[in-house]
Amino acid sequence: MAPEKKILSVLGSTGSIGTSVMDVVRRSEGRFEIEALAAGQNLELLSEQIREFSPRVAAVMTEELAESLSEMVQGCDVEIVWGKQGYKKVAVAENANLVVSSMVGAAGLIPTVAALEAGKDVALANKESLVTAGPLVTRLAREKNLALLPIDSEHSAIFQCLQGSRREEMRRILLTASGGPFRKHDPADLEDITPEQAIAHPNWSMGTKISVDSATLMNKGLEVIEAMWLFDCTPDDITVLVHPQSIVHSMVEFFDGSVIAQMGIPDMRVPIAYALSYPDRMELELPSLDLFSTGPLTFEPPKLDMFPCLDYAFQAARKGGTATTALNAANEIAVDAFVNRRIGFMDIPRVVGGVLEQFPVEEINTLDDVLRADALARVQAEGVVSDITG
Repeated sequence: MAPEKKILSVLGSTGSIGTSVMDVVRRSEGRFEIEALAAGQNLELLSEQIREFSPRVAAVMTEELAESLSEMVQGCDVEIVWGKQGYKKVAVAENANLVVSSMVGAAGLIPTVAALEAGKDVALANKESLVTAGPLVTRLAREKNLALLPIDSEHSAIFQCLQGSRREEMRRILLTASGGPFRKHDPADLEDITPEQAIAHPNWSMGTKISVDSATLMNKGLEVIEAMWLFDCTPDDITVLVHPQSIVHSMVEFFDGSVIAQMGIPDMRVPIAYALSYPDRMELELPSLDLFSTGPLTFEPPKLDMFPCLDYAFQAARKGGTATTALNAANEIAVDAFVNRRIGFMDIPRVVGGVLEQFPVEEINTLDDVLRADALARVQAEGVVSDITG
């Protein structure tokens, strides 16, 4: 029996994840249809996607960009919208039955929540939705009996490892990390790291923000928090392993001592295809994993003294509530300041730690609680950046 066709809305279609999503759709031989697309400012690529995939709705960041896009796609039967309301319209597009949430940063939270409120299953690459508002997002999915399907390679791996097993049989998650480009650096040299060096990831092709997060190991910290909400566990149930080869994408240990690992070549199209086609798998014409040529697979503990952002993420996870919202907001401000050369590489954890130390943690009950905490943490983070820059 042919799998049921899925109709997709894609939030973040021109980013690194979004372009891989579109490539999976391209390879799917018609099992997916594109209903709506949302991007930021990359009009050239978005216009190409509109012409190729014929969405009914497309969203961009501003009205000016929407006007320019309309001129670029004249003759296409597509409604062009913009801003927060435009992104929401893509998220709740009437015919879509699966929303791919791959916008970068906390900006992806509101459309992700809107998709769930509209009764849409979500394929989640925007980890910040769970980091900033885990209680809210998971409660919505649970109450409406909706799927949260992980796209991140690590969370997809955990999800796959748990297939056929009961969650209550899981002892712990073994979350793998590449270690980033500076794993073997002398700690004293990290102060002089440039944005160009931080963005050059050794194994994965990713956008600027996630590449810097990988270099500081904050990305792994955010993934710890995301895993807590996706798999209903505590930070003490998660162990991070540095695995430089990026072949084992993560593992699950069960209470009988068995450990199941998910392995594969480091290509994001694999976990994307699994999330989009679940519960089926789709054939991808990608190279097979050749274990004869990969060399030894190694594992080591993370160096928290060199990369304190991971430790801050565990601290925030244990505090709970809006502590993780503050962690994410402070990190976004710090990474932006680093990329724009206002602060140094090791100032990123100084900003994050400075905010966490002073932030008033509260419970998360509503979206307003999250947005209020996010705004306060950003103000505090800017204050720490100003103190550093003098």
